[in-house]
Amino acid sequence: MNNPRLILITNPGSSSRKYALYREDELLCSLHFEFEGKKVVCTLKNSDGTKKKLKETYKDLSETVGALNKILTDEGFLGGVSKIDAILARTAAPGEFFAHDHLVDDACLKELESAKKKAPLHIPTVAGEIEQFVKDFEGTPIITISDSGFHDSRPDLMKYYSFDTDLADKNDIKRWGFHGLSVGSIVNYMERENILPEKLIVCHLGSGSSLTAVYKGKSLDTTMGYTPLEGLTMSTRTGSMDVAAALALKRALKIDSDEEFEKYLNKKCGLLGLSGKTDDMREIIELRDKGDERGTFAHAMFVYRVQSEIGRMAASLGGVDAIVFTATIGERSAEIRKCVTQKLGYLGFSLDNAKNESDLENRHEDISGPGSKPIYVIRTDEFEEMIRRAKLILDGGEKCACGCGCEKGKCDCEDCDCDACKN
Repeated sequence: MNNPRLILITNPGSSSRKYALYREDELLCSLHFEFEGKKVVCTLKNSDGTKKKLKETYKDLSETVGALNKILTDEGFLGGVSKIDAILARTAAPGEFFAHDHLVDDACLKELESAKKKAPLHIPTVAGEIEQFVKDFEGTPIITISDSGFHDSRPDLMKYYSFDTDLADKNDIKRWGFHGLSVGSIVNYMERENILPEKLIVCHLGSGSSLTAVYKGKSLDTTMGYTPLEGLTMSTRTGSMDVAAALALKRALKIDSDEEFEKYLNKKCGLLGLSGKTDDMREIIELRDKGDERGTFAHAMFVYRVQSEIGRMAASLGGVDAIVFTATIGERSAEIRKCVTQKLGYLGFSLDNAKNESDLENRHEDISGPGSKPIYVIRTDEFEEMIRRAKLILDGGEKCACGCGCEKGKCDCEDCDCDACKN
């Protein structure tokens, strides 16, 4: 392809809309729409970090897609021969269909409509966004990029719950796992840097948190399940809990609606519910330091759950060669990294406190102490991973490394030297 593609990425939230425009792998700008009072305003951020608030306001977030072409043209990013070549939408939804990336067509739109009932908190927003893009950007390829796709390599043992497997297959009720784009970003980066070990645990710690056991570059096990609600204690999500305890909680709260109760478990629990004050880990640490009892307990619960799940991931792997901390808390909180690793000596890990406390300016840093296995802090880049995955679809599949021109894993050349084809 002679001209670099212009790729627009959408990341819609319940109360905001975020977009990023790339020229192939180069970020050109990002747009953030959010409410100020009763009006929706837009802030544009250029690749050099400079920001400006645009003058126009909008009545509702549903208007943002229709405004994009004009904004990007007025700001000089589109116009003339410059047009958007592809639109990518991160999709986190349960089900076999959404464990893969898809060009949006009628069949995909039908699956999105069906998924709204399965994941009423996560899918309606992104589905509505995609439907609007189909109308306003007619003819532009739109691709759903699966947030669970990286975990599709796991064996069935790690995917099923302990009930009738025929029933699970019929109703698509399995442990799909999420944060796959983040973990995929980490794994691909480590491969490029030649630091990817055989047995790796990736700790994605942010508002949503999960751990993933990676074996030879593939997902083997992960803490999230049918939805992102399962697993660790998170900012506002409960993480794993006994179903009977959840039903008892629902009765205690006198909530009749399943959707309202699911919203409670996703939005009112975790660090927020435990502390009674905040879901921000920085503020939780401040509460702990001031002796606040509930803040101290919330902090301890978060650390305990991460430590215990690291043990489970290590058991799945049969050992562990390195640990990665990533995402907002994992990358920025030296205190959480210190607390989590304090009990990991039995696995061969110990911190260098000075390295851990220093400014981590590079994409990756090893903060392990003398004699320890590597403990990396690596900045994740989900958008980079989305673009990489989208190119495989736009270019007709990943090609063999030997340069024969065939699709990776499907080569029929007698002299092909691609490892994926040999296997």
